[in-house]
Amino acid sequence: MNRRKFLAATGAALANAAIPHRGWTAPAAESHAADLRLRIEPCTLDIGRGVQINTVAYNGQVPGPLLRFKKGKPVTIDVTNASKNPDLVHWHGLTTETLNDGAVEEGSPLIAPGATLRYHLTPNPSGTRWYHTHAMAMGDLSLAAYTGQFGFLLVDGAPDPGRHDKEINLAIHHWGPHFVPMVETMRAESQNMPQTTGSDVGYDHATINAHMLGAGEPIRVKQGERVLFRLLNASATENAVLALPGHTFKVVAMDGNPVPTPYTVEVLSLAVAERVDVIVEMNSPGVWILGSTLKESRDIGLGVVVEYAGKSGEPVWRDPQPTEWDYTRFAATDAVAEPEETFTLTFRDAGTLNGSKFDTWTINGDAWPNVKPLMVKHGKRYRMLFRNASGDQHPIHLHRHSFEVTRIDDQHLSGLIKDTVNVMPLQTVAVDFLADNPGDALLHCHQQLHMDYGFMQIIKYTD
Repeated sequence: MNRRKFLAATGAALANAAIPHRGWTAPAAESHAADLRLRIEPCTLDIGRGVQINTVAYNGQVPGPLLRFKKGKPVTIDVTNASKNPDLVHWHGLTTETLNDGAVEEGSPLIAPGATLRYHLTPNPSGTRWYHTHAMAMGDLSLAAYTGQFGFLLVDGAPDPGRHDKEINLAIHHWGPHFVPMVETMRAESQNMPQTTGSDVGYDHATINAHMLGAGEPIRVKQGERVLFRLLNASATENAVLALPGHTFKVVAMDGNPVPTPYTVEVLSLAVAERVDVIVEMNSPGVWILGSTLKESRDIGLGVVVEYAGKSGEPVWRDPQPTEWDYTRFAATDAVAEPEETFTLTFRDAGTLNGSKFDTWTINGDAWPNVKPLMVKHGKRYRMLFRNASGDQHPIHLHRHSFEVTRIDDQHLSGLIKDTVNVMPLQTVAVDFLADNPGDALLHCHQQLHMDYGFMQIIKYTD
């Protein structure tokens, strides 16, 4: 489906959602109840003192219910759409087939308002995955990833994340989206790049697990505990950099996949849609702030209090030492297999087109739906060379597959398996993937604004 014509095609989408598809069943046609039920519905959140948010969420809560499955054990989930807009659920990081993946561009059906559809999943791979809406928003900032439609999906199975005493899942989100002048013009001037004139999105509030810093209950820990934190950036457009003063993070997994080289850092960086699993040794008693390294982000709520047993007082923040996030620290350096073929994909901002408030994003000069598909053969290994010719960061996500990060600019690496990789301004990143899951697979920037305005491409299997 042409994502730009989504709203005009709503009537057709509703009809499509009401028709049974291969791989789909309406609950009434089943002889047994689903394993789980999710309900897409409006809700009101009290995220901070005197701050209420009207949004759409799963089962009236943010994040949505924690889904925990066993690797390889089939599960059915009935999703009822009690909102006023057609929608669908994407099971991010799972190797499901196209109809159940939850992406219109792959052929997954929309769920009409008032309708219920059943997803059939066989959870794989193990690790920290998540689920979220894959609808579009365009210029309506009350839809899609700007809402509270997201939740953790954990798949249990080898390998495990290592010894720990407690698990804590933390999801970042931004609220109160609004249009702001595009800052890309200033970046363009400094980097001798074409200027742009569109709008960007800013936010009034930020939360971790639906509460602003200082609201809600603190994270309570005991001295000597080893805590496994699973962190998810579920923001529509905002990357995040986090620290916990007095503590360090041992990174053990990224996007749910164990890293070849577990490495301890003081600061974590999570682009939109990325997950990072870390072990924190609780060895610095006190009351602390786990939050954004940017004061302006903490001021709008991006943080949570960590309180040791027996300690009280005002939570403490200390700025960490300046550092750059570097994927290579967590990777190996072994040689990787040569790909069958290399696709070079150059990302650029084409500026505002056809009266749009927002800039159009292109891949090799074309914007979705005019981007040519990448054609692959089952069983072959391919390399995608992501060339970011813009001044923005781009978290690139590949559906239904994981990939190995094999080069960042001139640095070669191996063993770092992800499903979303953040490509920095003017950076080149190479990722390799095995074409082992036939059917259309969507490749896109996970920033909602970029995805809606052209930044998508389909990978097609030729056999």
